[in-house]
Amino acid sequence: MHNFLSWMIFLAISSLLGATGCEKRDEPIRVDFLKTVQVERPSEINAASQEELRIAIGAMVSPKETLSSYQDLLNYLALKLGKRLILVQRKTYGQINEMLGQGDVDLAFLCSGPYVAGKDKYGFELLAAPEVNGSHFYNAYLIVNRNSGLERLEDLKGRTFALTDPDSNTGYLAPAGWLKKLGTTPEEFFGSTVYTYSHDNSILAVSKGLVEGASVDGLIWDFYSKSNSEMTGKTRVIHKSEDFGIPPVVAGKHVSGDTKLAVKRALFQMREDPEGAAILDTLMIDRFVEANDSWYDSIRRTMQVTAGPTVSHDGLPKPKD
Repeated sequence: MHNFLSWMIFLAISSLLGATGCEKRDEPIRVDFLKTVQVERPSEINAASQEELRIAIGAMVSPKETLSSYQDLLNYLALKLGKRLILVQRKTYGQINEMLGQGDVDLAFLCSGPYVAGKDKYGFELLAAPEVNGSHFYNAYLIVNRNSGLERLEDLKGRTFALTDPDSNTGYLAPAGWLKKLGTTPEEFFGSTVYTYSHDNSILAVSKGLVEGASVDGLIWDFYSKSNSEMTGKTRVIHKSEDFGIPPVVAGKHVSGDTKLAVKRALFQMREDPEGAAILDTLMIDRFVEANDSWYDSIRRTMQVTAGPTVSHDGLPKPKD
């Protein structure tokens, strides 16, 4: 019955959110952002002579929203780097990590959880991180429908719940850490769970009443709260996590030092460039800054906690059934 209910919720979410571009694909979506740059700009190099740079954006938002949100930024980087910039999209964070590790993608805007999980395995290198509202940290938000009477995590026991991705920090790891302290897991605690594979889809699922709660990226909830209040207006934040290092920009280990330096320079100088500053303002980013791996230690601690034996309320290992 549990599996059947999960499947029915998934079908309902897939049907409702189809318009947001949350698609299942075996092949990556490729978008050449150089094609949107005006050819009359004197700084542009002949496209035929340009090196291709493949960039992925983790599925923090649905493909359609990713394209809408990041198009100007990627156009800007293509022009500044003098390279043909190709956007590659995959459904899951794990697929993006693998593509970076295999050299199929050069750069990526990663969720923090996949960065921590893949850094040692694939040799990712931190290039930069956005600063938002003066901070390079962010939080997981536990959200419910505005009209529900739910006030605490414990109120969601036996309820329907949206998770983002099995490798997501805010969309899986954080709620798993909260529940670990209660001696349980998402699979045991919630009546039914479903993966939406993007935070905007999770927000919309709560808003539409398809699920009763979700854990989402606070940056994305805040972004939509300011730019598209219809998305968040029917939801309520009932809990915020500890601080986590903000989702970074990384490079695969195969990328040359010159290219990595050029990308960092372009990102760090955006705020001083009127065109770059306008793009940052649209994305609600203060600036890009040098990232520090220690910012992600709180995520590592959560991973260690959730990987250990489930504990009961008295702190002792929970006996197996």
